[in-house]
Amino acid sequence: MLLKKTVFITLLLLTFSCSEKISEDQLALLNGYWEIEKVTFSDGQKKEYTVNESIDFIKIENLKGFRKKMKPTFDGTYITNDTAEPFTIFKKEDQFIIHYKSAIDERSETIKSISETSFSVINTDNITYTYKKYEPINITK
Repeated sequence: MLLKKTVFITLLLLTFSCSEKISEDQLALLNGYWEIEKVTFSDGQKKEYTVNESIDFIKIENLKGFRKKMKPTFDGTYITNDTAEPFTIFKKEDQFIIHYKSAIDERSETIKSISETSFSVINTDNITYTYKKYEPINITK
């Protein structure tokens, strides 16, 4: 019985110690252009995205920011409209939560990981969205 408890506690500690801690300084890495790479649903099924017609531009400063849909063109410019989705970020139990609120929608996503080349979030429906840094299409004449 004691051995089972010891193994359980050890596994629990390993699980939590291996989870990625995100610092407030890392949130600045969200600034820039991102494209969806994959979605992992709550049942474990995945949807991979190989080509994206639109990308997200994220701008954050002092735990406030916005997300805007952009459509890249072949000449290196972007087509967009004036619609930007504002958000705030707050910390709850060592996790950072992105909270979106508009007149028609309110939702939250917990940031799971952030690096210079990718980030992922999980929403309240247990769906994980993984993004990668957008690499512009470079067509030379």
